[in-house]
Amino acid sequence: MKSSISLIGMAGAGKSSVGIKVAEALNLNFVDSDLLIEKNFNQSLQSILDDLGYLKLRSIEEETLLAIDLQNTVLSTGGSSVYSARGMQYLKEHSVVVYLEVPFDQILKRVPSFLDRGFAKDPSHSIEEAFSERQVLYKDSAHHTIVNTDDLRTCVSKIIELF
Repeated sequence: MKSSISLIGMAGAGKSSVGIKVAEALNLNFVDSDLLIEKNFNQSLQSILDDLGYLKLRSIEEETLLAIDLQNTVLSTGGSSVYSARGMQYLKEHSVVVYLEVPFDQILKRVPSFLDRGFAKDPSHSIEEAFSERQVLYKDSAHHTIVNTDDLRTCVSKIIELF
């Protein structure tokens, strides 16, 4: 059985909050790929996006995913990591990939503004268009889908039950 879990989903799906709690409960390491990128570049995702564009940010995200040692780890991925076929293949081979599914209206309540999130989308797409496009990719990339519309403890318990 795989010793790591990778959480995928939209910004606001709860990947980091849930990931920290799952890692604590299962005594695993916790890694947030967005924080790794910010640390490696010494700037925010939004600054990287503004300076280099969304395609370069996605490329950086792929490189970051491929460099993560997935041993006894819970990984919270960036929301656009799902655009990387290589990255998703790596995650599927080395971890159990869990899609945290949250309806669009709840995402908007959790993330009132995407303007400073480093949200790597085609500038011609709305947030809703990006959500629709990504939802298909998340479902195709995941071993399991967990609906995260309840409280944090419930979502964490659902993931722990998978192990």
